[in-house]
Amino acid sequence: MRVLVVGAGQMGGGIAQVAASAGNEVLLNDRGLELVDRGLRTITQNLNRAVDKGKLSPADRDAALGRITPMPELEKVDADIAIEAATENETLKIALFKRLDELTPPDAILASNTSSISITKLAAATSRPGSVIGMHYFNPVPAMKLVEIIRGIATTQATYEVVRELAVAHGKTPVEVRNFPGFVSNRVLCPMLNEAIFALYEGVGTVESIDTVMRLGMNHPMGPFELADFIGLDTLLSILRVLYDGFNDSKYRPCPLLREYVDAGWLGRKTGKGFYQYSGPGGSIVREQQSSPNGVAAATATA
Repeated sequence: MRVLVVGAGQMGGGIAQVAASAGNEVLLNDRGLELVDRGLRTITQNLNRAVDKGKLSPADRDAALGRITPMPELEKVDADIAIEAATENETLKIALFKRLDELTPPDAILASNTSSISITKLAAATSRPGSVIGMHYFNPVPAMKLVEIIRGIATTQATYEVVRELAVAHGKTPVEVRNFPGFVSNRVLCPMLNEAIFALYEGVGTVESIDTVMRLGMNHPMGPFELADFIGLDTLLSILRVLYDGFNDSKYRPCPLLREYVDAGWLGRKTGKGFYQYSGPGGSIVREQQSSPNGVAAATATA
């Protein structure tokens, strides 16, 4: 199966990696060669680490990389399925689905890695709503086993079966969920993260204390602030807005502190600063903490 992946960032690059490792021919697209090359470098680093750990042979690494073709410009392409993994922005995704509808064969499946946006709405932008489906991988894609599969109102059974088989071929466990805002994963997860931010905003605890409570008391592998930083605070805010608008329920309202961090460009691990300070974009947490003048805990560098 020939797979077009639109978006070479954290999610798109991970999807391309698992697809190529599973034997799929992959076309990797993003907005220009620089972004595609960056995605390919990350994939190469990930596969090299797997080789170093003895989880992958050098031959299998080279074979997987050989199946990925850079595609810096989105153009007419012969693909069996296109998986969109762009920024979590409804307007952007609708525009992409219109273009993919024009540029892919009429029988190609169009899938979205969206974590919250309506599949029915994306499908309505195309001439093939029966072939549009949600295929929500989780981060980091090579390690996480779940794929949420979401049908739009018009998605056919044949489309579902192809996508389900593809997820299994990628080493994932597919779970079908209904097309509601946030699906299952983010409808449950994001309000919890948002409530942790409200607890910080109201001075109930510090970043470290709230994360420690959730790690040790609830046995979560990551505290809510570490996880929010890992997801990306801009992505979290976008999902909460979809939930808030979709359900018209105040329990999904984004915390003002989250909005302020996003406005400041403090988006989490990817920018080097969020609720924690990092050693650099994509780096490790600097654990030393101090309180800011308004009482909100902020991480500080030790250097």
